[in-house]
Amino acid sequence: MNSYQEFAKYIDELLGGVHAVRIAVFGYLPLSVEEIGSSGDGYRLVSLCHYGEQNGDLMRDPDIVFLFHNLPNGIAAEPVSFRNDYLGIVQEVYRYDETGRRTHVVASLRQDLKEFAESWFANLKDQGFFASTAVREILSP
Repeated sequence: MNSYQEFAKYIDELLGGVHAVRIAVFGYLPLSVEEIGSSGDGYRLVSLCHYGEQNGDLMRDPDIVFLFHNLPNGIAAEPVSFRNDYLGIVQEVYRYDETGRRTHVVASLRQDLKEFAESWFANLKDQGFFASTAVREILSP
């Protein structure tokens, strides 16, 4: 199984059959997992995000959006954007034209986000976000 297929499995496990959930583990920022719609070319988009707070404002730290693909051998979830509000960073792997069609890929960012997501999922597992003891709050069934 490739990394993108593993990402899809992890995300669907975190969602647990709902559209949006907040998962809390003592000692860590809660993790929000939310289906946020679809891309211009019709693919499912899911956001994984830790939110912090600064001066009363919610801050993404980080927020990664995954684009789901249907492959011949299963579902894959590709990280396509990264945002960290504390650092003022917003990065997009793909560029789109006015019709929503992908026109360009930033290959180096694509690789960086894949590696970041591999590390983040490993950390989320170690921190207990996949454990039965994590507190799940369903935000949208």
